[in-house]
Amino acid sequence: MFLKNIKLQNFRNYDSINLKLDSKINIIYGKNGQGKTNLLEAIYFLGITKSHRVSEENSLLKKDKLIAKISGKLYKGDFYRNLEINISKNGKKIMVDGDNLKKISDYLNYLNVIIFYPEDLDIMKGSPSVRRKFINTELSELQSNYYIVLNEYTKLLKMRNEYLKNDCFDINYFNILTSYFIDKAVLLYKMRQKFILRINEYISDIYFDIMHLDNFYVKYKIEDFEEEEISKDMLLKLYDDIKNEERIMRKTLFGPHKDDMEFYLNGENMKLYASQGQQRAAIIAFKLAEIELYKKYRQDTPILLLDDVFSELDEDKRNNLLKYINRDIQTIITTTELSTIDEKILKKAKLIEIDNGNVVKQEEVN
Repeated sequence: MFLKNIKLQNFRNYDSINLKLDSKINIIYGKNGQGKTNLLEAIYFLGITKSHRVSEENSLLKKDKLIAKISGKLYKGDFYRNLEINISKNGKKIMVDGDNLKKISDYLNYLNVIIFYPEDLDIMKGSPSVRRKFINTELSELQSNYYIVLNEYTKLLKMRNEYLKNDCFDINYFNILTSYFIDKAVLLYKMRQKFILRINEYISDIYFDIMHLDNFYVKYKIEDFEEEEISKDMLLKLYDDIKNEERIMRKTLFGPHKDDMEFYLNGENMKLYASQGQQRAAIIAFKLAEIELYKKYRQDTPILLLDDVFSELDEDKRNNLLKYINRDIQTIITTTELSTIDEKILKKAKLIEIDNGNVVKQEEVN
């Protein structure tokens, strides 16, 4: 797949642009604060329907504007789709070929994107909630039914927590609610475990290519059930054992909303023992492994967004990463300095200069 163009109206510091993109490599350059990252954020939003930078979508609107619009023409094989998202203080409207879609789950598999950006290190260093959010976002793109199951689980978790605060407690109703809740929990566990298992099929080799370090893998961590296959019967027993404690605490104490993901290099937890460079390369390897999953299970490639990644890597690691970029995949790169990018890549790329929310220069591929 590739995005032929991206149009923005009243998004961040952009008034109105219509930028044509090359189907292979695009390099967006300019000084800091000109809108390079905003442009990648818009492409990401067009694919994921949310920002990777902020949770408050009103902040995406240009100052004093009521509506922002992101649109683009997406090519998949021999056909194309016109995608559009309008953002306002009342929410967002998602359209495909002019038709309004009410369910995000019906939209998520159109435009698949994988983004690298400096704050990716938070996936390694941040709290378990950061890693759960990351897994949820990546899996929702890869499997549309995951987003549906996650939403159902979240609603049941909210209902269960609210009922645990209820002084008028009906144990029969609570048991029925818990049974439905467990059904969704088991599905989430299985999908997350399979996802990490598939990532591990590729990630060690990719990490070795980048860092020349072996025995790197990812572990999906489920408290008390780390090495076991989760089943409904197991969870029914567990929740029965802790029901009194949950009533005292007035909240659900166990479930996929408590899980974590850990990165290991030669048996050591990288969050505790690895250097920042090793940690950053681990996240890069994870996302490159995702591309392999798209190719294998979706027979397609996502669009790759690289936000000032090269400045974070030394020359050797940049060259190792470029081996993965220089393939049949649309890649959009931002940088403040073209000198950080290999000359071979520059010759194959469309160059786009951004200044204060305006495209001031475009150089097509030779």
